[in-house]
Amino acid sequence: MRSRFGSGFDRLWSAYAVSTYGTWIAFGAFPLLAVQVLDSSPFAVSLLGAASLAVAAVVAFPLGPWVEHRAKRPVMIAMDLVRFLAMASIPVAYFLGALTYGQLLVVSVVSGTATIAFTAASGAYLKYLVRGDRLVAANGRFEGTNWVATAVGPPLGGALIGLLGPVVTVLADALSYLLSAFAIHRIRGGDIATVRAPATGVRGAELFAGGRFIRHDPVLRRLFLNSVLVGGLIMATVAPLSVLLLGEYHFPAWQYGLAFGVPALGGFLGARLSAPLVERYGRYRIMVVSGWLRSLFPLGLAFVQPGLPGLLTVIVVEALLITCMGIFTPIYATERLQRTPADHAARVLGTWSACGKLVHAALAAVWGVLATLLGPLAAITVAGVLLLATPLLLPRRPDFADPEPIPSAGSVPVGRRGDP
Repeated sequence: MRSRFGSGFDRLWSAYAVSTYGTWIAFGAFPLLAVQVLDSSPFAVSLLGAASLAVAAVVAFPLGPWVEHRAKRPVMIAMDLVRFLAMASIPVAYFLGALTYGQLLVVSVVSGTATIAFTAASGAYLKYLVRGDRLVAANGRFEGTNWVATAVGPPLGGALIGLLGPVVTVLADALSYLLSAFAIHRIRGGDIATVRAPATGVRGAELFAGGRFIRHDPVLRRLFLNSVLVGGLIMATVAPLSVLLLGEYHFPAWQYGLAFGVPALGGFLGARLSAPLVERYGRYRIMVVSGWLRSLFPLGLAFVQPGLPGLLTVIVVEALLITCMGIFTPIYATERLQRTPADHAARVLGTWSACGKLVHAALAAVWGVLATLLGPLAAITVAGVLLLATPLLLPRRPDFADPEPIPSAGSVPVGRRGDP
């Protein structure tokens, strides 16, 4: 069915949906392969996540300018095919008895790098496809899809692993990228690319153009610092919370899955509420209120206890947190797109994603040390206390009122524009 955003958006959203479900179905597959198939140490499993995240972020920095100067649909298709080939190599090597830890690490880096490039291209293309007054609702569609996939994917992936073995979810993830590439290929209409400016004589000037643009815009600068720190501190508590629930409190696996699966539905609810709330109360007010609330609720995890009360505490706290994130994220994603000219969109989004992954990896490592020294509950509490200060980085109203920037003349359509 054709939506009010047009068939071009529908196919872009379909590509995002199928690859997102594939990613969440395969959630935890690499650590599982490392432990059960390759007999890797806990340190090696931690390194697989943190190192691959950091290396992918560093490698992805030069991709921002590369994406900016190319039509976005071919870039997205190419990145989907790269991810398909990388992921498909895992089951092939497994069935040949040739799977190694090094291959898992390389595939993680390649897939993570391609994901950053795809995100930069798709964000820039979304700005091209959807009018500014519809962006909050469009971003809400993506956000809602992500949270439903978060709730449904891991349990489905666990069931598939139990029935068919440890690499079946990786194969499903690989096929999801192939389907995503097919959906993007079916988009009809125009595209957009930025004309390369004459050489400035400064090596690497384009490499940091996204960072310079974020730094010089007060709203983007504050949104960047807030989103990166909030995301990093929340993700930093995932490992200590897992150790606390599964180790010290001896939660069964099904309760652990329930504690994180059910609250994800709050993200879908929040994403559905985001656009109506903005329409009624205004974008700035809803962004600030939801931004404050998402930084308050994580402190509730400091009061988690063993048994049923602890399970209910985690479910309630996570549900409230994720609902606020579902409301906040479409608003901030829309503000980021609207304040960024078309000829900087891919570079800004690429820089944003790469820096976020670097900070997340660094904070995850730091909180791993804190959990070892102080205990997991103390590490979770420290993160909750620090999160209370992050709303101070949200944009101020006078800056937020600045008009939307006019796209640069250097950004030119490739063919005709897609559906309105």
